[in-house]
Amino acid sequence: MVRRRARGGHVVVDPVAASEAKLSIEMSDAGLLHLRWLPGVHVQVEDARAAMAKVNEVCQQEEHPMLVDMAAVGSVSREARAVWSIPCSASRIALLGESPVDRVLANFFLGVHVPPCPTRFFTSRSEALDWLSARA
Repeated sequence: MVRRRARGGHVVVDPVAASEAKLSIEMSDAGLLHLRWLPGVHVQVEDARAAMAKVNEVCQQEEHPMLVDMAAVGSVSREARAVWSIPCSASRIALLGESPVDRVLANFFLGVHVPPCPTRFFTSRSEALDWLSARA
């Protein structure tokens, strides 16, 4: 069950499982999902599955654009990357990073797996948001 609390025009989804403590998910009033992985986190397959399940639960069978903040993620397992090839409620995904390591992780994922929706990597938050809103 999704527990929500309003905060400054956003819906904040309270984490309810231990594996979800590695991330946070918010949905803006405009319907933009924002998934943030905590810095230094090592994303395993169960973390990826929990994130996807939470995204689907929050979206309630509607598709929404999603910004994924992956800045400073420690690592992502091969099994976790495979989970992100499964379609979910995201209509398009902007991967936001800030370091060369983030870019390598994103490019490796995009080069090896076929994303289930349009997906691009950005180092600029404003460019990522522009790309997501231009395809609304």
